[in-house]
Amino acid sequence: MSKIGILSFSDGRAFVHKDLVKMLKGFEDRIVKRLRAAGHEVVTAKQVWTNTLAVSESKKLAKAGCECTIFNYAVWCFPHFTALASRFAPGPLLAFGCINPKFPGMVGLLAGVGGLNQLGVRYDRVFGEIEDAKVFAQVQDFVAAAHAANALKGQTYGLVGGRPMGMYTAVSNTDQWMKQFGVDVEHIDQWELVRRAPEVDGKKVTKARKWLEKNVGKIEYDGKQLTPELLERQIRTTYVMKALIDEWKLDFSGIKAQPELTNSWCTMDITEAFLNDPYDWDGPHEPHVCSTEADMDAALTMQIFKLLTEVKENRATPVLFADVRHYFEKEKVFDLVNSGQHATYFAKRSFRYQDNLPHVRFRPEGFYFPAGGASVMHLAEPGKVTFARLTRRDGKYWMAILKGEFVRFGEKKDWQLVNAVQDNWPHAFAKFDCAPETFLQQYASNHIHAVYGDYVDALVKVCKLTGVEPVVLK
Repeated sequence: MSKIGILSFSDGRAFVHKDLVKMLKGFEDRIVKRLRAAGHEVVTAKQVWTNTLAVSESKKLAKAGCECTIFNYAVWCFPHFTALASRFAPGPLLAFGCINPKFPGMVGLLAGVGGLNQLGVRYDRVFGEIEDAKVFAQVQDFVAAAHAANALKGQTYGLVGGRPMGMYTAVSNTDQWMKQFGVDVEHIDQWELVRRAPEVDGKKVTKARKWLEKNVGKIEYDGKQLTPELLERQIRTTYVMKALIDEWKLDFSGIKAQPELTNSWCTMDITEAFLNDPYDWDGPHEPHVCSTEADMDAALTMQIFKLLTEVKENRATPVLFADVRHYFEKEKVFDLVNSGQHATYFAKRSFRYQDNLPHVRFRPEGFYFPAGGASVMHLAEPGKVTFARLTRRDGKYWMAILKGEFVRFGEKKDWQLVNAVQDNWPHAFAKFDCAPETFLQQYASNHIHAVYGDYVDALVKVCKLTGVEPVVLK
């Protein structure tokens, strides 16, 4: 959860402020109560009715380590208090307007944020009763967005490999990432995965394979593309990747894989699926965002999603990585498919492997990947979903955002659709809220990402906080 600072503004005349103290505290207490009930840590400051308090109390919130600040407006307040506080209060900033018609708090808010506009300060605003579910949802979206924008700063992305198969959309400018998002990029050669794999303890590798054989619904060994030895190679590679994450202190990552590893070593499907999952054969763990094909903007989109879920769901949830593979016109669904890297979480939308893995098949890789290995095949559990993708237009970031749902048609029909596309890779049948023509005309990447739930407003807020243009497809 987040640590949130609250700064309540008052009238700058001592004789007026004196009569407003109790009322203003009442409004502030309601906000504090609602935020704490949602699990947030809240730090309150003294009411601001002088210029010196605007500065000192804002510094107090910054010193306390708040991730964002709510500017509370319930009465008329001098606008320069807002301007001064914005210089020191920990951002992002939310201007919250309480309903109090006999006292011109709305006037104070509008005057204050007008000054912020002139100063070029980014902020958000919400009006209403904090107890109102819709109003509080807006506050929660802001808090989640503030958490995501702040948490990105200082993180490190591990780029294992480089540009895959000529994909411009998979490679980003490291200077731009640091300047715009505060994220550093650590380049690591894929050779490390090959070189270090034989050093992994064979006993724990075999133990992991047996755990998979016990818990995965079906492992389709074929004696060629998928053997126990190849599966153990994928497990070894996973252990190496976990070691690299620990050694380089990576917050999220991506693995090129194609074509070197998939031609001559093994696929990264096991590694990527179980890094993104909330568990593996060694037990529960926090999902670690890992994009296939070392897609940097994919990983950044996924990391933003993950950080948002930490606030809105009270824990990090896995994020989907997929190709936009096909549109079934009769069924009105897009088939989102990728080379086996979907987290197994999506099989039943559960944090328990016991629920998900019985619905997963490990199938032999096909002709695309002669090195072989297991593809982690399953179908996504139905549910409302938010889709998104960061990409660039002439060097400037924009994010495609849209709502939709994952659907299923029954086992017979599902497999008809799967077999019409590719039967050894995972699928998510997606109905978008926008028309397919709108999507295909505006969307600008072969990869797409998603989480269960409604994250549209939170994503828009993250975009505004990070200088990204949000484009909501409808």
